[in-house]
Formats: sequence, C-alpha cells, structure tokens
Amino acid sequence: MNVVKLTALILGLLLCGAVLPALADEFTEADLKRWEGEYQSVVEKGRALWVGTELSSNGVACAQCHPNAANTHPETYPKFQKQIGKVAELRHMINWCIRNPLEGADLDFDSAEMLALEAYIAWERRNVPLAPGKH
Repeated sequence: MNVVKLTALILGLLLCGAVLPALADEFTEADLKRWEGEYQSVVEKGRALWVGTELSSNGVACAQCHPNAANTHPETYPKFQKQIGKVAELRHMINWCIRNPLEGADLDFDSAEMLALEAYIAWERRNVPLAPGKH
C-alpha cells in the first residue's frame, strides 16, 4: 500500500471515530465511588428481602432454602428450568420460588424488589464465571 492510500485510510478511520479512544469509559474516582455505593445499596435491599418474610404469605424466607443465595447459580441463566418447563431467566425462577415455597405474589420484572433480589444473588456469586445454560 502506498503512502497516499495509507494516509487516506488512516484519515478515514479518524473521521469515523474508529481510532479515537473510548471516552465513555473514562471515569473519575468520585464516579466509581458513587456507583459502587449505589450498587451496594441495592444489594443490601436485596439481602433484606432475601432474609425477611415480606415476600411470603406463610412466613418462609428465601434464605431458609438458600442461605447467602446458595444454589441459585445466576451465572447459568438463561437456561432450561424444569420447574417452569422452558428456558427461563433468573427472574422467572425468583418468581417461581416466591409463588410456590413462599406462597407469595409474583414481582413485576422491572420492580425495584426484583432488581434488588437479582443484585443480591449476583453479588453473592461474584467472580464465578458465566456459564449460560449449564446445569
């Protein structure tokens, strides 16, 4: 490739932004501290729901079957879930557990409570490699 063509290629890449650094990934220490605090706040709300009985009508808590979110394996979702009879996301299984062992009402998938439960479960399984579909 001659110098003129190479220069034109580089200039074209620069103009379309292909070579520019990803400025959206530059965070300040204050940003990171705030975001970690916000996340931990949601995790703590999830833990409170997990160990409490407000999601149940029979006094059962998630933690009675799954202390510290044990045996929830969020890293394996989506996967075929035999209780549900189809490929499901973790939130489907959370609602199945609330509906069945806890005899409670399903949570809306976009509710603050569902987000908090998912955040708590994921926090307890942090650093476990993703393995969607694994049983």
